[in-house]
Amino acid sequence: QIGIADEALCHAIPMRGRMIHDKSGALHFSPYDVDPKNCINSIGRGALNTAVIEAAQRYPNVRVYFNHKCTNVDLDSATAHLETSPVAAGSPQNESVRMEDVPPANSENQIISAKGDAVIGVDGAFSAVRQSMQMQINRFEYDESYLAHGYKELTIPPAPDGSWRMEKNALHIWPRKSFMMIALPNPDGSFTCTLFWEFEGQRSFATTKTDDDVRRFFDEEFPDAVSLMPGLLGDFRNNPTGSLVTIRCAPWFYRGNICLVGDAAHAVVPFYGQGMNAAFEDCVVLDKCLEECRGNRERAFAEYFRRRKENADALADLAVGNFIEMRDKTASKVFRAKKKMDHALEAALPGIYLPLYTMVTFTRMPYAKAAKRAQIQDSLMYASLLLIAAILVAAMLWLLAT
Repeated sequence: QIGIADEALCHAIPMRGRMIHDKSGALHFSPYDVDPKNCINSIGRGALNTAVIEAAQRYPNVRVYFNHKCTNVDLDSATAHLETSPVAAGSPQNESVRMEDVPPANSENQIISAKGDAVIGVDGAFSAVRQSMQMQINRFEYDESYLAHGYKELTIPPAPDGSWRMEKNALHIWPRKSFMMIALPNPDGSFTCTLFWEFEGQRSFATTKTDDDVRRFFDEEFPDAVSLMPGLLGDFRNNPTGSLVTIRCAPWFYRGNICLVGDAAHAVVPFYGQGMNAAFEDCVVLDKCLEECRGNRERAFAEYFRRRKENADALADLAVGNFIEMRDKTASKVFRAKKKMDHALEAALPGIYLPLYTMVTFTRMPYAKAAKRAQIQDSLMYASLLLIAAILVAAMLWLLAT
């Protein structure tokens, strides 16, 4: 809608399916969809952020201020309080983006105020705007839940000639029941690997402390990856272990003054790859509601919340469910057979039968509707299989009896 799809996708690498790595080193490719044109994209956050910021600055009424951190918001006056950073406005990380109206660097942080008709909080999972709503709205609902697993990023560098050391058009998964590692391709020929593992336990981040522990664990669990990771020990030692959080809250708005978008309203774990897409969908729906309720911003915010809340909650559940699928089930022959059956039914019944992953990833179908439709389809599929089995058993018994 804002015309930067080509600009953003030129930095992306399409991934057409999952490449499953067994402990033995055997590979199994599972396409995402029956249509080979359907793929998901691996893209760096920095490249996408730059594309979006530059697109925003093409509008004459948009001004971008860097190094301004929102600390809190007064809901009734729609005033945001911002902490300015002493980092110079012209620092190298901002050179690719046109700067406007940024105050000069100061040796100390300062608090300034910015008042508007409304404040849209798009400030992430630990949103200061949402925290202000928690403090100032009676009976504000908030739930924060963490997985027992954390994550650590590792790297597979490019080959000496700059090429990728593994298939680049796939999401690589090393499923190991209670934990897993994944790898996504980068344009420079490297892969960003992420190990998802329990924080605590007999075998966990907490108990893997020495280089020998790390080497032994990877040699046992990911033998085909170890030879591709010359910096493994340094990465494991130096990179932080992050948490995986799901955040739900209500309402997402206060009168016509404040509104939350993206992770600030509904942070989800990353296992469906839909967190950023959900935030973009928020923008589309909010824009539509503002257009439909022109002149009544409070009504627009309320309608936006009504349309998006159940879908955000559905995505949160789907994302946790996909974590279990990726780490526990993708190595199973039964699971892979079901995926093939899904694709066969999709090809035989186009537009009638759609796998859950296809509905979520390759259509604009709302998340809640996709989840409900998948449940109905699964129930019908299992009932049909039971009916077929019952007919076969009855036929065999009849043949034996005659």
